[in-house]
Amino acid sequence: MIFIPLAIHADWSEYRGGQNLHGKSSINIPSNARIAWTYQTNAEIKSAPVIKGGRIIIGSNDGSVYCLDLFGELLWKLETEFAIEAPALIKNNTVYIGNLGGFFYAIDLLTGEKKWKYEANNKIMAAANYWKKDRSLYILIGSYDYYLYCFEANTGKVVWKYEAMDYINSAVSISGNNAVFGGCDGHLHVVDINTGESFQQIEVASYIAGSAALENNSAFIGDYDGKFWSVDYINGKINWSFERESRELPYIGSPAISGNVVIAANRDRFVYCLDKTNGSLLWQRNTGSRVDASPITDGKNVLVANMRGDLLLLDINDGSIVWNYELGSGITGNPAVTSNMIVVGTLDGIIYGFVEE
Repeated sequence: MIFIPLAIHADWSEYRGGQNLHGKSSINIPSNARIAWTYQTNAEIKSAPVIKGGRIIIGSNDGSVYCLDLFGELLWKLETEFAIEAPALIKNNTVYIGNLGGFFYAIDLLTGEKKWKYEANNKIMAAANYWKKDRSLYILIGSYDYYLYCFEANTGKVVWKYEAMDYINSAVSISGNNAVFGGCDGHLHVVDINTGESFQQIEVASYIAGSAALENNSAFIGDYDGKFWSVDYINGKINWSFERESRELPYIGSPAISGNVVIAANRDRFVYCLDKTNGSLLWQRNTGSRVDASPITDGKNVLVANMRGDLLLLDINDGSIVWNYELGSGITGNPAVTSNMIVVGTLDGIIYGFVEE
């Protein structure tokens, strides 16, 4: 008999686990898992799944948003015409998701009906984030048209637009009234969400593809040249940087933070665990293939997916392998975790549901 977690425990409604994109799960990642079900879409999946109230939301390059239950059964599907690589955000029973045509959607989680749609001037690659003020909810999303948008969540009205100097490939991290993101212009941007005005523009690198994880006024972020950074985004200065000069391959995904460590994965096939305070290397693990997906952690273990299709659960203390599973098709979006379950999509278009053995 397959155990399916109760919906009350089934929430991973932001693809990195919270507004600050820390990649931390409050629920234990299964320490040994097996495939319980699969669902086949019509094209490769690069989007990361999210889960709310027992409903799994994931986009596919066939242009559709899929909603499955925790048994892998289709509840609804919304066709958007353009490929979807961005993860979704779920707030107040509404799904917010963008596609490569530059369209950004608000969709009813329960029915799959479109609430509103906005057309940006270039593709949307990243997940949205949210901000609350008083009783109002706002949604923030970046686009390849160089703009970070702030919408009224209910109506889709644009409150403000902030213009970067190049594509915005990453999701925006939010802490307090600050929206923080790295751009393809090589800068870490800090925007006051109240006004949409720049608070800081910190030059970091030539190109930043991944999203920043925030903690205690520090942003942790990797760049396309193989450097990983801790940046004081309030005071506009670099805390430290880490690099392996013999490799210098890109960080595409976002890091995970837990306790005194930050975990980052690189296209050089390695997962790195660094001391959060000074950037010193604590351990490294060769996964066997390049890693574009962002790692997630529950504080005890780290879940990593690579482009060979391997899922690996690593001990956060030393990087030793707790368990691994070979799916045989590349994974670019980080898995979602809920009680005794892992959900992940692969480049062969399949969504997998893993349950605790």
